[in-house]
Amino acid sequence: MKNILIFGVGLIGGSIALKSKHTKLFKQVVAVERKGGTSLSPFLKSGMLDHISTNLSNDIADADLIIIATPVAQIYEVLKNIYPHLKLNTVITDVGSTKSNVMDDAAKALKEKSIQFIGSHPIAGSEKHGASAATINLFEGKNIIITPPAEAPDFMNKMINQFWSSMGGHITVMTPKEHDEIFSTVSHLPHILAFGLVNLINDNKKKETLLNFAASGFRDFSRIAASSPEVWRDISIANKVAILDDLSLYQSELIKITSLINNEDQEGLKNYFTNASSTRQNWVAKKN
Repeated sequence: MKNILIFGVGLIGGSIALKSKHTKLFKQVVAVERKGGTSLSPFLKSGMLDHISTNLSNDIADADLIIIATPVAQIYEVLKNIYPHLKLNTVITDVGSTKSNVMDDAAKALKEKSIQFIGSHPIAGSEKHGASAATINLFEGKNIIITPPAEAPDFMNKMINQFWSSMGGHITVMTPKEHDEIFSTVSHLPHILAFGLVNLINDNKKKETLLNFAASGFRDFSRIAASSPEVWRDISIANKVAILDDLSLYQSELIKITSLINNEDQEGLKNYFTNASSTRQNWVAKKN
């Protein structure tokens, strides 16, 4: 393939660029520099990128694959800018953690060309962010969810599968609704809870003392609270319905455990913790 064009060269976009250079699936890895953002020149010099776009309309027209790796709230405007210059055989995808809103945005912004947009979500990341955090094997062995429109041509589905396979990922196809419900529970809610725990300490007068004595349990649980605030702001709003449902369910769990502790229900507490512990251990065993 000729060119890959990347909007948003952060952890995900940068890792895609590194791996694309390594696999030589594309002749050129081209990046779009964000206005007012960090300069990408060092990553041109390091070899992560072949070219930084100076004529966006031409680079869009020349691209075989366009990656949108910006926060989800920015995807609609990016797609609007792409639309007038998009050639018929170019495939566009994203890497966002929500899919229903992104697929809706693609339908609105790309109009008759929306069949060229195949949503993606690589289940890979880190609490670190920015292009300097990019790694060549970020997607190796990781699940990649794709949400193609029903009308997507077979060759475009094949191209997306070939691309993510070249990144080292394992591909699963879902509807946008299925995706958002699943990842609200196993990804979005945990991040929100981690942010909440850290802010509970932020709001405590004994903050410094608490942090001084915090150990591995707090470190492990709160690690993902170091993630990009911009990204998680956008995810929380984009997947609002599913996240609010899960927050409500979690509040029910808090009420349940509060009651068990308040009543000093030893057997109930043991069963509650045993159920959770067994599920966690079995899950880790299967993953390994």
